[in-house]
Amino acid sequence: MSMDVRASELVIDEFEVKSGLAPVRHGGMPVVTAVSITVLSFIVLLAIAAPLIAPHDIAAQSLLSRLRPPMFAGAADYPLGTDHLGRDMLSRLLFATRTTLLIAGAGVFIGVVAGTLGGLIAGTLGGSIDQCLSAVVDAQAAVPTTLVALTAVALAGTSPLVLVLIVGFSDYYKYVRVVRGEVVALQAHAFIEAARSSGASPWRIAMRHVLPNTFSPVIVLASLSFAEIVVLESSLSFLGVGIQPPNVSLGSLLGEARNYLITTPWLAIFPCAVIVMITVAAAMIGDRLRASLDPRSRA
Repeated sequence: MSMDVRASELVIDEFEVKSGLAPVRHGGMPVVTAVSITVLSFIVLLAIAAPLIAPHDIAAQSLLSRLRPPMFAGAADYPLGTDHLGRDMLSRLLFATRTTLLIAGAGVFIGVVAGTLGGLIAGTLGGSIDQCLSAVVDAQAAVPTTLVALTAVALAGTSPLVLVLIVGFSDYYKYVRVVRGEVVALQAHAFIEAARSSGASPWRIAMRHVLPNTFSPVIVLASLSFAEIVVLESSLSFLGVGIQPPNVSLGSLLGEARNYLITTPWLAIFPCAVIVMITVAAAMIGDRLRASLDPRSRA
């Protein structure tokens, strides 16, 4: 790389910061965001420590102890009661949260990588490649995500790996659209023209100057998509096409509890409460990230 290209990139980096294209951080943190981070971190820590703190085996059955109420209602041996097969609900809830968070995290990672790469290629190359990728993205966006996931599960099976791939690629089109839009918009800026005039290759321009400026919207979208993937995985497992026994997820716990909503409502209340806390906390964190990282929201 010649010295003039390196010198021009230093000037370009300075221009990005002054023009507001570089990520901007705000001081102070709202109480709602702090509470959301605390709640989500606590849930993640419980999920990580599930094998250590779970009081019972999630598959251990005791028909004599079936449908026991939670500890506050009289079941001293089972803090959150038992299900219809006498299995400890606290242990199953911890492992179910662990499974759901793992699937959602892996799904977000796959969506971010695939969508960012697709959007970067489409926006940089343009032409027929951009048109083909845009057509694929528009076709997928026109079909409900749950329907796409159900069809994919029916064709590919219900293994955890297949489920991770399905929930990941079911959401990648959002990243393609966002990244492609950012790339196209950045092409008109002076610092891109300066890098191109200094002799930098299109790939170096894309990786060195364009890609870093797409991180802020991608991070925000990933935090919001995390909550959506949690709901998607829970929906698939609730319908019986997601996580299969002996594994357990929050959606499968809800699916098992639907036949006992009148007599033992706590079987559905506990996993539903965890799903709500995860999704609300992730949404609040995403909203804060958008306000902190997006220069256009500083006003």
